[in-house]
Amino acid sequence: MTDHLKKPLAFKQPETFKPPEHRFFGRRKGPHLSARKQNLIEQLLPNISITLSEFDESLGADQKYRLNEDEVFDQSRRALWLEIGFGKGEHLAWQAKRFSDVGIIGCEPYLNGVAGLLTAVAEQQLDNVRIYGDDARHVIWSLPDQSIERVFLLHPDPWPKTRHARRRFVNPSNLDQIARIMIDGGELRIGTDHPTYREWTCAQMIWREDFTWLAETPDDWLNRPDDWPETRYEAKAIEGFATYFRYRRNSRSSKS
Repeated sequence: MTDHLKKPLAFKQPETFKPPEHRFFGRRKGPHLSARKQNLIEQLLPNISITLSEFDESLGADQKYRLNEDEVFDQSRRALWLEIGFGKGEHLAWQAKRFSDVGIIGCEPYLNGVAGLLTAVAEQQLDNVRIYGDDARHVIWSLPDQSIERVFLLHPDPWPKTRHARRRFVNPSNLDQIARIMIDGGELRIGTDHPTYREWTCAQMIWREDFTWLAETPDDWLNRPDDWPETRYEAKAIEGFATYFRYRRNSRSSKS
């Protein structure tokens, strides 16, 4: 037997291993940024960026919560909203412009997407937007219970291959945490244009006792609400249409 076959296999230690649903698989940087966008990254982003001091990712959802609204916004807001993966920020900017009394936290690890939102923030002079340029779960894990009124998850990566299913953001672990941070009566919105993710979302959400699907007719989930602006992903939907899931966070005093 050769020496390289005698060498023992190396395994990750249990304390450092993270299951797929707790890992990050997306890209972080794309094409070269223009001088203007690079300037926004350097000058504007530090002023509206959320920093989780000494964040220990290995602690995951069990870490001590350390983020609250008073530390994020310089003035009180009627409510706090969260967008998970805001793409280039069109939807988030639209919401921030029309709901100026609401503070919105946007999470996006893709630097070019962050630059897109920064452009909108600067041009529209939005003062109710804060950005976390990394995995949204860091923020979710750090938020206190019942602190978020509305959560947006619009067109997440569908990871259509069966072997990649555990990478999908809609999974029991993440849904448990979203349910934890949402106030009673709050709304979770999930948008997708992919048939696999549509079916997956239905399958994951139908068994949840902490959320109620707000669709009342067969067409409700196919019609975009007035306060849900169209995104670039919907415009190029692979099936010609998108799905609009809306769920209410049930009262903690009731299991309805």
